[in-house]
Amino acid sequence: MPSYDPKDTRPMIKTRWPELDRDKTAQKQGAAVPEMQKPCRGNVVPLPEADQAVAKPIALKDAIAARSSHRSFTDEPLQIAELSYLLWATQGVRKQTEKASFRTVPSGGARHPFETYLFVSRVEGLEPGLYRYLPFEHALCVERLTSDFEQQLDEALLKHHFGGAVDFVWAAVPYRCEWRYAFESLRLILMDAGHVCAHLYLACEDLGCGTCAVGAYDQEKLDALIGLDGENEFAVYAAPVGKISREN
Repeated sequence: MPSYDPKDTRPMIKTRWPELDRDKTAQKQGAAVPEMQKPCRGNVVPLPEADQAVAKPIALKDAIAARSSHRSFTDEPLQIAELSYLLWATQGVRKQTEKASFRTVPSGGARHPFETYLFVSRVEGLEPGLYRYLPFEHALCVERLTSDFEQQLDEALLKHHFGGAVDFVWAAVPYRCEWRYAFESLRLILMDAGHVCAHLYLACEDLGCGTCAVGAYDQEKLDALIGLDGENEFAVYAAPVGKISREN
């Protein structure tokens, strides 16, 4: 399986679209379509319908105007319906074909290279632990249940856990993009990460929650904490989410 070195971005950034030889991509050479979602090897937890969480939706204009980063959260837990809404807003599937999926966020070539991992600390109805979102089932895969992760997570995020009720970590599976775009994939993954986190901010505003995009993390520690190999899948972005006080 071809993969690029995430530490060496120079040749990819310099490459221009016209220079891409599409006949040499895995897709053109007849390789099978990569899986659009990792299989779940643990228990599956169904999520409630996403629209159950928002009683009084705010106007998009107001959500954009109010958008802000929050680095302090209350001890109040999130409702599982609220988590369901945030996951739908950031990776929800609207339509699926044999080669692509169309979701609530844009993605270059509809490749959607991310797996969404969740470090759950305080979500009603869920035991603390590590989960992964299954967008095609709109459900959670239980990766492991444990309440003893917050210190390690805070260290991996370079003290940017901020006591969130749940921490979103998006991990890239680069081959999903490489299959079609080869070394152009890096810029698409970077763009897609921005799309996903921007939707999280707006969805949080809709719920009266707060979040803060985190790009400062220890790559090896965060990958190891999730259980990623750091090559075929690696963390690229994180964001704690929680209830905010009126003073925030």
